Parts: sequence; C-alpha cells; structure tokens
Amino acid sequence: MKHLKQLFLAAALCIGSISFTQAQSKVAHINTQELITAMPEMKAAQSQLETLSKTYQTDIQSSVTEFQNLLKQYEAEAATKTEEENAKRGQEIQEKQQRIQQFQADAQKDLQKKELDLLQPITEKAKAAILKVARAQGYDYVLDSAQGVTILADGKNLLDDVKKELGI
Repeated sequence: MKHLKQLFLAAALCIGSISFTQAQSKVAHINTQELITAMPEMKAAQSQLETLSKTYQTDIQSSVTEFQNLLKQYEAEAATKTEEENAKRGQEIQEKQQRIQQFQADAQKDLQKKELDLLQPITEKAKAAILKVARAQGYDYVLDSAQGVTILADGKNLLDDVKKELGI
C-alpha cells in the first residue's frame, strides 16, 4: 500500500510538472506603429495621401476665394439693386457657402476612405510578417507595445526580426 501511494504521488508529480511546462507560453512584443512607419509601402501611401490632400485644399481655397470675391461684389452693388434682387443674391451666397462646406465634408470623407484603403494591405502585410517570425521562433503570443500594453523587460522584441523579414 505504501508503494502504491508513492507510485501515485510520483505519477501525479510527473503529470503536474508536464502540464506546468506545457502551460508556460512564450511571449514576445513588437511596436507595430514603428514597424508600419518603417515600411516603404507606408511612405508611398503617405505621399499619395498628401498629394490628394493638397489637391482638395487647392480646390477648396479657390472656391473660398471665388466666394469672397462674389460676396464683395454683392456688397458693393447692394445699394444699387432692388430689395428683391438683393434677397436673391443673398440666397445665392448662402447656397455657394453650403456647397463649399459640403465639398469640404466630402473631401474629408474621401481622404479617410483613401487612407483606409491604402493602410489595410500594409497592416495585413505587417501582421503576416509578425506571425511568420513569431511562429518560426516559437512564440505563442505577441503583444503590441504601440497600444500602451505594459511589456515585461524579459520578453523578446520582434521588431528587428520582422523588419529583416520584410527587407527593411
């Protein structure tokens, strides 16, 4: 009976130590913002977004200048026009102002959509590279230090390895 208890205790300890060993996970971390910023695709996307933004700004500025000139002209001629004509011209000014505001809102939405369209493949490529490196090095979890997650000092930083994988 005593030997059976010792055998049972030894088996329990073996099973427990094996389970404990398997339960420990390897954890690494990476700053995805830093990775994505370093990618050449990101620089190209930023360039495209800046070009589009400048185009919209130029269009908006020319519309605003045109609006201001029209407003000055209407104000200068207001004394020589009838009340009905001034009311009609005031309505035209309001409509022009609303069109400019609508164009600004549409431009902003278009810029946001373009940014999303450009960034999605870049982030997917970065994620795929992170997964490839993490799996190759046997990591179970990779934490993103760009998201404000507290990272343990002894966890492996995969940034250099992933940059190497991407050829950066």
